[in-house]
Amino acid sequence: MAISDATKALEAMKRLESKQEISIIKLSETITDPAEQGSRQRASDASNSFLDGPTPASLAADLAHYTELFAKLRFSYVEQVTKEKFIRAIVGDPPLIVTMQENLDLEEENAEAKAELKSLKLEVASMVAELERRGRNLSQRYEAVQLDTAKLEELPAKTEELEARVQQLRAVHERGRGDNPNYNLPLAKTLSLVARRKAEQQELARELAALQAKVPGKQKEAERLEAELGPLEAKLQISLTAAREAQRRKEAALGGMADDLEQRARWWRASEDVLKQVLDLKT
Repeated sequence: MAISDATKALEAMKRLESKQEISIIKLSETITDPAEQGSRQRASDASNSFLDGPTPASLAADLAHYTELFAKLRFSYVEQVTKEKFIRAIVGDPPLIVTMQENLDLEEENAEAKAELKSLKLEVASMVAELERRGRNLSQRYEAVQLDTAKLEELPAKTEELEARVQQLRAVHERGRGDNPNYNLPLAKTLSLVARRKAEQQELARELAALQAKVPGKQKEAERLEAELGPLEAKLQISLTAAREAQRRKEAALGGMADDLEQRARWWRASEDVLKQVLDLKT
């Protein structure tokens, strides 16, 4: 069900993208003649690259270029119109004479026009700021949609992989249920068993920590015992050597009589045991 829903959503998004391709609008198309775009080239690399493939950077560069160009054109237009009016006023017949009152009236009209122009500029600036905000918002939403589309394309494969993993785990669980009775416990008993195992694990961890804390003392005690055992082993070796030497001297002094005495002692012990068994004597 989840795979079919994801597939349907992905197909719907692809249909929408195929109907309308989202791209940056070329501002030059509304200003220049399409026939002149092929022959008109500017020195700005950003503007040339804008015609090939518009990007946010090329848009900003082109907008700055047109802003500067229109400012120069406006200044040139005002200068040219002022010159023409001044020349016509001088060479006209009769010459145009402007009074002080006309200048004052014209200044008032200019002040009103400037105030209105300032208001319009503020309105345009507000509109531009709003458009920029919406543009950034749309750009972020578009990037999010692209990212979600990529994730959506990967979703069916991941879903199938997870379902296969679930089936595998279920098969392993079914095979292991007969071996361990704990697999058949209900949830409450399972949680209780887990809590008990955790408590045992913590207890073992505490005991292990206590034993590890005793290790340095035991090591020191073992080192002390080893230090004491060294001289004792040396004395033992000396005693064994002395005993062997004494045994050798004794055997050399007896000259073989020790073996005869030992055999006679064994014979007497055997005879004593036989008599005790025959006479049923108790010691």
